[in-house]
Amino acid sequence: MAAKLKKGDKVVVLAGKDKGKEGEITSVNPSANKAVVEGINVAIRHTKQSQNSQGGRQPKAMPVDLSNLALMDKNGKATRVGFRMEGDKKVRFAKTTGDVI
Repeated sequence: MAAKLKKGDKVVVLAGKDKGKEGEITSVNPSANKAVVEGINVAIRHTKQSQNSQGGRQPKAMPVDLSNLALMDKNGKATRVGFRMEGDKKVRFAKTTGDVI
C-alpha cells in the first residue's frame, strides 16, 4: 500500500501530550506504523561521557504512531490524504484543498 505520510512532510499531532504541535517527519517505520517527528514526543536520554562526546542529558525524539499524525495543507490546517491518477502517475493530494502534495 502506498504511504500517506512520508519523510519531509509537515504534520500536526492529533492526540497525546503533544497534541496541536507541528513538525517535520524525519523518519518513517511502516512495519511498526510509526514515525519520528522533530520536536515531538521528546524524551531525555542520559548519556555517559566518552572520548568523542560530552555526557549529560540529551533530548531525543521518540516515535509517534501514524494514526496520531495528520498532514498539514498549504493553509496550515490538518488534512486527510487521498490518491488519484494524474496521467500515468499516482499522486497524493490533500482532501481539504484538492492540491497535489
